[in-house]
Amino acid sequence: MILDNNGYSSNNETDQGADNKLYSEKPQQESGQIKGMFLIGLLTGVVISALTASCIFVGIRFGDVIQRKKARTASTEGAAAQNVVNDDSMAKLEAIEEVIGKYYYQEEDINTDQMIEGMYAGIVASLGDPYSVYYTEEEWKEMMQETEGIYYGIGAYISLDKTTGFGKINGVIENTPAQDAGLRENDIIYKIEGESAQGLDLTEIVSRIKGEEGTTVHLTIYREGEKDYLEMDVVRKKIESPTVNYEMLSNDIGYIQITEFDDVTVNQFSEAMAEIQKAGAAGLILDLRSNPGGSLSAVVDISRQLLPEGLIVYTEDRAGERVEYSCDGEHEIRIPMVVLINGNSASASEILAGAIKDYGKGVLVGTTTFGKGIVQRILPLTDGTAIKLTVSAYYTPKGNNIHNIGIEPDIVCEFDGDAYYDDGIDNQLEQGIKEMNKLMHG
Repeated sequence: MILDNNGYSSNNETDQGADNKLYSEKPQQESGQIKGMFLIGLLTGVVISALTASCIFVGIRFGDVIQRKKARTASTEGAAAQNVVNDDSMAKLEAIEEVIGKYYYQEEDINTDQMIEGMYAGIVASLGDPYSVYYTEEEWKEMMQETEGIYYGIGAYISLDKTTGFGKINGVIENTPAQDAGLRENDIIYKIEGESAQGLDLTEIVSRIKGEEGTTVHLTIYREGEKDYLEMDVVRKKIESPTVNYEMLSNDIGYIQITEFDDVTVNQFSEAMAEIQKAGAAGLILDLRSNPGGSLSAVVDISRQLLPEGLIVYTEDRAGERVEYSCDGEHEIRIPMVVLINGNSASASEILAGAIKDYGKGVLVGTTTFGKGIVQRILPLTDGTAIKLTVSAYYTPKGNNIHNIGIEPDIVCEFDGDAYYDDGIDNQLEQGIKEMNKLMHG
């Protein structure tokens, strides 16, 4: 199921801020280890982050819908106004189409197919839920391709900013066009190719930024503290990125960063755990900062490698039906753990952080998380289109719904952007190391 922004087609459940150094003095890395970077956000292909439920093929055939509609109409005459599709709405649509066809001043711009797709999208948009989306056939194909982990874009994670409604850079992937252009976490995408991005949903923002390899997209960026907008030309390219980064820090501290929860993340995390254990890790720093979410099944499987026996998370739909996800405790972590979080840690990452906090298995360091406590489900239709709908809320083991609230850290540590971008000093990671040393040595 989708907890938020990812809209993947995988058969599992899923849902919302880089530099050269992680810390001031970087120890030698073992061969094969990957340099962890704190700010990897939403890949571009700019993956739409979400805790996404299983992608269930609905198999809705439109002939069947018509027959059911006729049966309902025959048995509920006089109540048609309660249905979106009824004689009155059809008559009005015909009238609107006729008026446009007769009076719109640029007749060549009238596209019937786009009108139809816009009508479908408008019905879903009328819910007022930013996580419920209608996908055209082309958009749905692109979404399925993104599950392969290969994207053609700029190498940035993107979400919708809750305050402004504009797209926001959640994070930047190392050695990508986004990093080369100077994009940073929390940059607001004000314009795309000179056109305002205000009012666009996340799918449209992603679509406009993506494009053929070698082409350029021009972005107008608002960055807090700057006197004027920043104009950036970013070259699109093929982007491939792991979802798990790891290394050994000093004093036998293992570091694992999860950038998002995909199908491939579970095995990558298992490999990372095995490597740091082999290297003699006496403590684990788990970095969930700017992780936008992803697959519910992936975060549950990873939780089972860390948590004691008991509930991991449960969901409740509108009928109060409850689905529980539990852990047998056989692989409970036995070393101290520190978890790094921030305001861009969302959805699936909040499930993991919330469960760790409820069980007292680790110390949370950073800032309050995004606060996405709802689940989406992707429903493909038989004509090649699909709908993503919010279908339930999720709760931490202690019964907390964190939607629009977030998870508070045990140790508050605001990110020092100036120190990071100017000197490569990650003050939140350094605070995490400090707390880990306390846990390990008292």
